[in-house]
Amino acid sequence: MLTILGFVMIATFLVLIMLKKMSPIAALVLIPALFCVAVGQGAKLGDYVIEGVGNLAPTAAMLMFAIVYFGVMIDVGLFDPVVRGILRFCKADPMRIVVGTAVLAAIVSLDGDGSTTFMITVSAMYPLYKRLGMSLVVMTGVAATANGVMNTLPWGGPTARAATALKLDAGDIFVPMIPALGIGLVAVLLLAVVLGRRERKRLGVLTLDEALAAGTAAESETVLAAAGGGDRTRKSSGGAGTGTDAAGPRGGGDTHGDEGFKGLDPDRATLRPRLYWFNAGLTLALLTAMIMELMPIPVLFLLGAALALTVNFPHMPDQRARIAAHADNVLNVSGMVFAAAVFTGVLSGTGMVQHMADWLVGAIPDGMGPHMAIVTGILSIPLTYFMSNDGFYFGVVPVLAEAGAAHGVSPLEIARASLVGQPLHMSSPLVPAVYVLVGMAKVEFGDHTRFTVKWAALTSLVVLGAGLLFGII
Repeated sequence: MLTILGFVMIATFLVLIMLKKMSPIAALVLIPALFCVAVGQGAKLGDYVIEGVGNLAPTAAMLMFAIVYFGVMIDVGLFDPVVRGILRFCKADPMRIVVGTAVLAAIVSLDGDGSTTFMITVSAMYPLYKRLGMSLVVMTGVAATANGVMNTLPWGGPTARAATALKLDAGDIFVPMIPALGIGLVAVLLLAVVLGRRERKRLGVLTLDEALAAGTAAESETVLAAAGGGDRTRKSSGGAGTGTDAAGPRGGGDTHGDEGFKGLDPDRATLRPRLYWFNAGLTLALLTAMIMELMPIPVLFLLGAALALTVNFPHMPDQRARIAAHADNVLNVSGMVFAAAVFTGVLSGTGMVQHMADWLVGAIPDGMGPHMAIVTGILSIPLTYFMSNDGFYFGVVPVLAEAGAAHGVSPLEIARASLVGQPLHMSSPLVPAVYVLVGMAKVEFGDHTRFTVKWAALTSLVVLGAGLLFGII
């Protein structure tokens, strides 16, 4: 009976959040509470929740202060030179522009928020793509796939969810995965080179000055559309630009449908150019300490956020303003973690996970049991696309971990393997950030999906293969 109720609870949770009938936080709380009562253990619900909250508090703290820290770093201009440098590197060479898109998306993804990554990347790169007549689905596909690989950072969401669901340390999951994820980033860069060379062959090469000069003609976009795909030298064509979208090499002045958003505004009041090297050194020290595991990750980010706020914004009103600016992200993420305490607490405390795992172990052929990590990695690719990360990590991964444990596979291996599908997940229709990406880029979601799915799935398989090769999974 507990096996059936466990699967019904997970299915109910998945269906309600996929159909958007309930928010993930509400579903994580109310559905398990209802099923806890249904199995006759309602009196123990409080104990399950309190125990779960105690286990998840470090993860919630890590997410809260990591979001504040990287939000402040973007505010004060830490990434501005990176954006300008990438745009200078790109010139007007389509191949360089696509590679620059991948690099920029990967770097900005350090803040752990997909929406921020896509807003900055599209704002910086969109004018060049439009001016040169490049394919915008190339931009969205490369940006989403690069962000998917970086989304596995401990503060990005999936790793924290895996740690939460399996009661593990996020650093123990993520740090050993760095080589495999590095190979995944290399795969994204190689993909960018291939797609960029294709665009270069289609469009040719133009110097940046000529691209900007060509962009002064208001009718150039129409000319470009009429000549698209033709064999042009590009140096004599007046159709190289889209004058109405020209924003200069910084890319900060393009609004393309969102008049209120300027990307990395070079004149924003929060910039702290005199403290640039302090902020760069602090970030480098923080990441180094995390990789070397000098302190628990939550403690590192708590100290880093406090120091960044104090040094960059010594006046209390400014500190409050910065915290308030990032409060929505902090509340949403930390709220999700604490709500998950109810779901994971009930699933474990009532014995549902154990019963479901026993059933799953019996259903898996004996020959596949020792390879549950590989099974988890393969399953993560389609499952994280067709369901939310909440559903996968809180509903499916614990069951796979229990099944693996019966065959001697450690929960850490299962947790690491569960990250494999993230490059594809970031193009899932269940990810709100992807709508920011395609909306700002003026790309139809269907076009983005058709173009991106095959490349993102291939990247996921590369990460899985690298994990197996290095003995991580």
